[in-house]
Amino acid sequence: MNWDDRGSEAIQAAIVTPLMIIFLCLALAGGRVVTAGNKVDAAAEDAAREASISRTAGAARSNALAAAQETLADQGLTCSGTRVSVDASGLNAPLGTVGTVRVTVACTVPLSDLMLPGAPGSHTLTSTFTSAVDAYRERD
Repeated sequence: MNWDDRGSEAIQAAIVTPLMIIFLCLALAGGRVVTAGNKVDAAAEDAAREASISRTAGAARSNALAAAQETLADQGLTCSGTRVSVDASGLNAPLGTVGTVRVTVACTVPLSDLMLPGAPGSHTLTSTFTSAVDAYRERD
């Protein structure tokens, strides 16, 4: 060991440690964003299924909204704003014809819930799911 190299490990640790901590925080935040996206996906799937078993377009919209909100609450995802849009045109298909219902769920999540507490801003997560309408189910 050369006497001129004394303390170089401490300097390297002082440089590398904060970078590793930042990388770890970014990885955790990314994981939380992906997890929140999966929860919105589940809400869109549940909403589309509920809408597809409805008999009218109005019922499909209200059932989809209720299912999406219930799933998001069950998943523990707090949205500062939730939008649910329903394309229930498949309910108008004649009997014997398969129609589809398409539901899009958008959830705006504060970044302080996804990352570090106090982080400013928000991120909107959106998911769309399509569910088939039973071809022989009675419709209004």
